[in-house]
Amino acid sequence: MKVLVLSCNTGGGHNACGKYIKSEFNLNHIECDFVDYFSILDGKLSKKIEKLYLKAVKGQGKIFKGVYKLGETYNKTSIKSPVYELNKLARNKLLEYIRKNNYDLVICPHLFPAMAITALKKDGYDIKLINVATDYTNIPFWNETTPDYFVIPHQSLKEEFIKKGIPEKVLLPIGIPISTDFVTRKSCLILKKDKPNILVTSGSMGFGNLKDLVKRLLNDIDAYVIVICGNNSKLLKELASIKNSNLIFRGYVDNMDEYIKECDLVLTKPGGLTSTEVASLNKPMIHIMPIPGVENYNAEFFKDNRLSLVCHTIDEIIDNTKLLLNNRELQKEMILSQSKIINKKSAHDLVSFVINNIVTVKE
Repeated sequence: MKVLVLSCNTGGGHNACGKYIKSEFNLNHIECDFVDYFSILDGKLSKKIEKLYLKAVKGQGKIFKGVYKLGETYNKTSIKSPVYELNKLARNKLLEYIRKNNYDLVICPHLFPAMAITALKKDGYDIKLINVATDYTNIPFWNETTPDYFVIPHQSLKEEFIKKGIPEKVLLPIGIPISTDFVTRKSCLILKKDKPNILVTSGSMGFGNLKDLVKRLLNDIDAYVIVICGNNSKLLKELASIKNSNLIFRGYVDNMDEYIKECDLVLTKPGGLTSTEVASLNKPMIHIMPIPGVENYNAEFFKDNRLSLVCHTIDEIIDNTKLLLNNRELQKEMILSQSKIINKKSAHDLVSFVINNIVTVKE
């Protein structure tokens, strides 16, 4: 068997999930490639899409919120979306790539390539497709795809996906895939332990007004504040201007699991993948600065299931950080909920399902 995982650069969560899936297949000695969907179509297109996404989420993400709401409204009609029609145009190049590399199965943790594969399936090509939802809600237009199976984050979300047009028989509520290595790998990171370590992460794009938050944390709480800036070079420069021995900051890191494991508390925006990473490692968590739209739904799911605290202002974040650091019972309650709700073996379970259930047919 040979597996292709297709994603694209609109936020790091889709790509990180795809890489976890690739890693898990490789651990099981199954050939699997992770590929940027847009790089197959046009090598320059991926960077253009990433820039458009960054513009949409800058500031308070008002553009992204507007686009998301428009998508929700459009999805209620019976008309095929422009999003589907655009991705449909990519189907021939994608088919050529799949055939050239002899892939038996395509897994899509992103909507766009799933739409192109759906167009190929409607043209009569027998391509096995698994969709993977990387948020704790059914985002607009997933219902325009026709996967053989659809991985969703939790059993309790099945009704929502069914109501929005996804057949129950294809749903796999095994959780957002996190690789076994991420959960089980031993940390080699060494941090000072004479005071609490607070990890602050804003996702791969560094979204949110973090400088003011970091300054308040340093002023109001006696703790080490470790900030992961992602690809946000502006934030790196801003934090470099803060002279405080309790501040530690990094750009993009490839050992996020170690930072989460070694810290006492994590403050993060409510991206589906990042939130799942933190919860899979059983760390007290506060959700901050959501990108309007899908991340509000992620925050609601985590709040409703007692997996995190959700804050909308810097004052709320400071108050709840103090509360969570000092309240051991609240920490234990949150960690217990995380253990019950989040599947630490999600990527393993996906690979096992594929091995036992996917029968590929060569043309």
